[in-house]
Amino acid sequence: MRHPPRSGLLLVGAAVALVGTAIAPTVTASGATPACTVEYSVTNQWDAGFQGSVKITNNMASVSSWSLTFDFAQGQEVTQGWNAKWSQSGTSVTAANESWNGSLASGASVSAGFLASWSGSNTAPTGFKLNGTACNVDGEPTPTDPPPTDPPPTGEAPKLHVSGNKLVDASGATRRMLGVNRSGGEFMCVQGYGIFDGPVDDAAVEAIADWKANTVRIPLNEECWLGLSNIKPEYGGANYIAAVKDLVAKVEAHGMTPLVELHWSYGQYTGNSAGCSDVHATCQKPMPDAQYTPSFWASVASTFKDDPAVAFDLFNEPYPDRATSTTTQAWTCWRDGGTCPGISYEVAGMQDLVDAVRGTGAKNLILAGGLAYSNDLSQWLTYKPSDPTGNLVAAYHVYNFNTCASESCWNSTLAPVAAQVPLVAGEIGENTCSHGFVDTVMKWFDDRNLSYLGWTWNTWDCSSGPSLISDYDGTPTSYGIGLRDHLRALNG
Repeated sequence: MRHPPRSGLLLVGAAVALVGTAIAPTVTASGATPACTVEYSVTNQWDAGFQGSVKITNNMASVSSWSLTFDFAQGQEVTQGWNAKWSQSGTSVTAANESWNGSLASGASVSAGFLASWSGSNTAPTGFKLNGTACNVDGEPTPTDPPPTDPPPTGEAPKLHVSGNKLVDASGATRRMLGVNRSGGEFMCVQGYGIFDGPVDDAAVEAIADWKANTVRIPLNEECWLGLSNIKPEYGGANYIAAVKDLVAKVEAHGMTPLVELHWSYGQYTGNSAGCSDVHATCQKPMPDAQYTPSFWASVASTFKDDPAVAFDLFNEPYPDRATSTTTQAWTCWRDGGTCPGISYEVAGMQDLVDAVRGTGAKNLILAGGLAYSNDLSQWLTYKPSDPTGNLVAAYHVYNFNTCASESCWNSTLAPVAAQVPLVAGEIGENTCSHGFVDTVMKWFDDRNLSYLGWTWNTWDCSSGPSLISDYDGTPTSYGIGLRDHLRALNG
């Protein structure tokens, strides 16, 4: 949001009192320079509202985008702002750069302002963080080891939201998504066999929780959700939606986060790396389609917008890079959609899908993957869609046969993203019926306090498709035992 019109301030002019309080940058007796400083001030205050500002100074390395987070302690609520994209969830406030003021060199400053409501007391906030790094404190931050355990399951699913580059719950505690994928909802219905592959009753969900998972990713099919004519009525529309809602409720009842995700979508693609020639949602397409996917997400968001514990993963594995001739074309297609080179149908870009979700009023957490089947996040920060709530997460997939499957690639392409926004590996796995590769993945993500979900909680042959279990009672395969034992060690 930009600076409000002057007339909006004149309306309260008669009641305005100049306050002029501020928090100055803090430098301790040691004389060390803080990693960043924030000057917070209230310039005008009236009976029910006030005008405030922040001046941010970056003393770290230059950044191409920034996000300031802090908490209001006494019920203050931001109503509008300028020179930053302001959002608030509970007490947590985020000010993220606009497209035109994202670059912040070392030693440079940027200012942003806002209007907010208050009652009772208007105590100034503390605990400012710039891109996740504490400001107004002595010296460079010391990296901390990840906690030995994540908060144990409570029987109530946490309401996750973004704070800087972390996921936090309603209390402000840092959380990670650690769990499994529950495949089936993307293919059974369109193939005419049912809705889920195997049981999804309470005992089956409890078996997932017994692995000490805290998140279950649930792949969906847009044609089945929308009940299009090619789907058997018993497996589509209202019946399909009811089944998904029931599974979501069971996952939450066991204290786990449900992550609903669009896996298969409409649109005919027969180009490079095509998974099928069918126009219907019977395989992974390179991009979501403009005809149905925005409607799908508007419907899903409307269904779950009153339940902030549900998270949304916009599209499983985009690969417009296989259809287009240049990287710029691929990333532009990914973000903006429209007519994309090499793809015959009209494409819905990530911005279209974010807009479809937010247009319903839903503030739920949103995940967006990158190119190359979500394995390439190299330009994710450059092309990331705009989210007015600031509740956007980068999604990544990695298998032992992917291009970016080494620590050197993760260090060069994932670490910069994780420094700016939360990063969730929505799928990790290997086709070896072993767990050596995912052990390496989990260690890299653990060392950085990041999130990951194993593919998949289905009783398939683990060599033909990474399958974590041989029975829905939770009996692990030789591959799945690595994830199970690791989750239990973290959260047991």
